[in-house]
Amino acid sequence: VQLQASGGGLVQAGGYLRLSCAASRISDRLNRMGWYRQAPGKQRELVATISEGGNMNYADSVKGRFTVSRNNAKNTVYLQMNSLKPEDTAVYYCYVLRWGRSTGAWGQGTLVTVSS
Repeated sequence: VQLQASGGGLVQAGGYLRLSCAASRISDRLNRMGWYRQAPGKQRELVATISEGGNMNYADSVKGRFTVSRNNAKNTVYLQMNSLKPEDTAVYYCYVLRWGRSTGAWGQGTLVTVSS
């Protein structure tokens, strides 16, 4: 599986960005898709995930500001990030888990920088 993420960049606090991640070279259905992030000096943490059926899971820090969605036909997951804060600055990694697999695959990461 190959994951291609896009949409990161520099934005002012209070602004918004939309991340996309498309999975290719895959013949399996995707169980769960989502996003994690890693800020400098910190561990990678969950941001949001979504199941094939549309069940979503969010980190408390992004609830009400971020929205995860997916297009199953395109094997693509999105992250709409609104009301961005400087503490949202991190490298964002997309993640996919195929049905029947115990480990997932990671994208290359896209940098989001929120200035105050």
